[in-house]
Amino acid sequence: MRIVFVCLGNICRSPAAEGVMHKLAPDLTIDSAGTGGWHVGDAPYGLMQDAAKARGIDLSALRARQFTISDFEDFDLIVAMDRQNKADIERLRPAGNAT
Repeated sequence: MRIVFVCLGNICRSPAAEGVMHKLAPDLTIDSAGTGGWHVGDAPYGLMQDAAKARGIDLSALRARQFTISDFEDFDLIVAMDRQNKADIERLRPAGNAT
């Protein structure tokens, strides 16, 4: 199973979800992305990293990336972190790609 979590900037919610899933299911392919591209290459938000680390989850190696059309083929499950993220993802969905 290949899962990608998607939020707006990929520096808070989606990398947190990625980290939690890596801890819960280390044998799955897990990633995260943002619908916006202004944080591409940035590390997750510092205070969020601190909160994750306090729970045994190290996010320091993660870097933000933007969600792309190829993610529809690369992942079995796309998890939008809120309704607006879902709407943004759906606008990118290629014709003929099932929901």
